[in-house]
Amino acid sequence: MREELVTIEEFLTQHHVLTLATSNATEPSACSLFYVYDAQERVFVVASAKDTEHIKNLQYSINVAGNIPLETKEVGVIRGVQFKATMQLLEDNRLKKLYYKAYPYALAMLPTLWKIEVKSFKMSDNRLGFGKKLLWER
Repeated sequence: MREELVTIEEFLTQHHVLTLATSNATEPSACSLFYVYDAQERVFVVASAKDTEHIKNLQYSINVAGNIPLETKEVGVIRGVQFKATMQLLEDNRLKKLYYKAYPYALAMLPTLWKIEVKSFKMSDNRLGFGKKLLWER
C-alpha cells in the first residue's frame, strides 16, 4: 500500500486543480478549486468563500468527494485520482503558509482556507495496464 501512495502523491504534486463534490439534503454540487497537497497530513488545502454553494453544503455534511484528472485523449496514458474526504475550516498556520507559498497573490484577497482531510484515494493509471487501479485508505 505504501508504493501505491507514493505513486498517487507524485501525481498530486504534478497538478493544482481538483474537482470537489458536495451535497445538501436534496442537490449535489461540484466546483473546481486550486489546491496544495500536504503529504505529511494527507490533506488538500483550498480557498473558497463561505457563501459558495459547496461551502454552504458543509452544514449538511462534511463528507466530500473529488477528483484530479490528467486531461488526455490517449487511452494508454489516462491517469486520475479520485478521493473521499472530510472538509472543514483550516486553522493550521503551517498549512496556511503552504497555500500562500504556492499562491502568493491569494494573500492580497485573504481568502477563507479549508482543509480536505483524505479518507481514501483511488488512482486509475492506464500506463500500468488498462483499467489499473491503485488504492489507499487512511
